[in-house]
Amino acid sequence: MKDRHAEIIALIKKEVKPALGCTEPIAVALAVAKAIEIIEDRCPCCKGHSEWRMESDFNVNVAVSGNILKNGMGVGIPGTGMVGLYIAAALGAVCGRSCYGLEVLHDIEERYIARARELVEGKKVRIELADTDRKLYVKAKVCTGDGHNASALIENDHDNIVETCFDDNILASSGKSDDGSASQKETKDYGLTVKEIYEFAKTVDFEDIRFILESRDLNLTLADEGLKGDYGLKVGKTIYCSKHRDVFGNDFMSYAMSLTAAASDARMAGCTLPAMSNSGSGNQGITVTMPVIAYAIKHNTGDEALARALVLSHLVAIHIKGYLGKLSALCGCVIASTGSACGLVYLKGGSYEAVCSAIKNMIGNITGMVCDGAKVGCAMKVASGVASAIQSAVLALDGRCISENDGIIEKDIEKTIRNLGQIGSVGMQSTDNMILDIMVCK
Repeated sequence: MKDRHAEIIALIKKEVKPALGCTEPIAVALAVAKAIEIIEDRCPCCKGHSEWRMESDFNVNVAVSGNILKNGMGVGIPGTGMVGLYIAAALGAVCGRSCYGLEVLHDIEERYIARARELVEGKKVRIELADTDRKLYVKAKVCTGDGHNASALIENDHDNIVETCFDDNILASSGKSDDGSASQKETKDYGLTVKEIYEFAKTVDFEDIRFILESRDLNLTLADEGLKGDYGLKVGKTIYCSKHRDVFGNDFMSYAMSLTAAASDARMAGCTLPAMSNSGSGNQGITVTMPVIAYAIKHNTGDEALARALVLSHLVAIHIKGYLGKLSALCGCVIASTGSACGLVYLKGGSYEAVCSAIKNMIGNITGMVCDGAKVGCAMKVASGVASAIQSAVLALDGRCISENDGIIEKDIEKTIRNLGQIGSVGMQSTDNMILDIMVCK
């Protein structure tokens, strides 16, 4: 039991981590940063030249999968007031540090932003669609003015560097992450079930999961920033505003929707605060946690109960996401809000059966919501997901569940989750292609 708990905790730590900015452009910045570091380490022109990145002539070429392109086209890049993969790649070259992982742009400053703009405007950065079947693929190549080059390849996970090269010679290539840790074990390989997740959340030693409370600290700070500032469409701020109380009310649902959407507003518009991500997505991390956190705030829930609810919420989302893949045509807030529905059921004292009912109610409700790229409008989808999560949780706690005779719902919860995965990963593939075609041809 102890070994199994340790294995599940390792999965949580693998999939739940801080991320600064939308993770698709951040993956691009990370790959470029790694390539630049190889140049700095091996190229004679860089030796003893601390300002090489700021002053030297180099070109950045990045090939990405369609889903990376789709999710990186219109999203704000932290601190820049700009959107898209070009500025993300340029910043990765100018100030990125691969050791920061998904917080690769942690050291961003005005002078770096100015230099990155210079690279983009000088057409020193090129982004192209890669010829690959992989959903998550980024290959960055940096070429210096004196004929040297270096590259870094990311696949499957946003921070999983699987190959590095210098002057077209492979330096490292494996199914492991760049630090040598075994990161290629997929979520499905852990053999999780909703039953085991529920029992784990109830019985694991609190001290072993106390770390999950960082989800609260990071995402609540981001939500507060979204409510104070004027980010994106101001979805969260609008729901929270007293002048709209006659529309949105002043209850728990409006509070949870406003906090969650506000965090998304800030993140997607380029706020420089990190989010605690889930399965490689900051918005998914926000949506999987904030409704649960909102309930805890409203009801003065203690740290232990909140931590257990957050672990349940995170793990349900991770489990479902394992059947979909990191990127798909299905909006991640569907999966994340399903997780938060389970966390709410737990905080209300719900049983395992109620958790399963909440999942089925969610899958029977907003399955089919498409992902048409990361952008400020995602906050509206996040708010919709929260409303559905609360509705699904309340119905489940009242003993009401969508019947297995309805649609894609089955009596067995694991079969129901697999059905959702099949629809999102296989059934919606043509939808994914069509969305990308529409976006790139506008």
